[in-house]
Amino acid sequence: MKFGDIAIAVATMAVVVAFICTPLDLAFASALGLASGYPISFIVYLFISALVGGYVFAGKIREARREAIAKIAGVWGAFWMILATVVPAQAEWAAYVRESYQGQYGAALSTYDWVNWESVFTEMFGTITVVVAVVTCVIGLYLGSTLRKSKAS
Repeated sequence: MKFGDIAIAVATMAVVVAFICTPLDLAFASALGLASGYPISFIVYLFISALVGGYVFAGKIREARREAIAKIAGVWGAFWMILATVVPAQAEWAAYVRESYQGQYGAALSTYDWVNWESVFTEMFGTITVVVAVVTCVIGLYLGSTLRKSKAS
């Protein structure tokens, strides 16, 4: 697979996420509550996008299955790491980080320590996001590529 093919596969998966994430978020959040529904929705729409990507690019993936899936998953993981580092720009991130720290350790920190803790927390959030994105990507691409029959020669 060439880099252009990988970029198009990742872009296709991102477009699928863009179209299905809001309806799934709303459905899962209303059924399971926001705290449980959103993470489950995240996993589901990542898997669906990879399944669609695997189905659409089945021919290219079959040429070099392991290598193609690994390359797409790597770029997909990098894409989600970038998105995960944008999350701290949201309005309540600092309050969430402070609550999580004080709930675990109960200590007061200096401003410098809070900056460091927020960085650590952002890295942990990014790592979890990337692990979920890559695992669902590998499984979805593999299953999606097996769903599409190869053309008879």
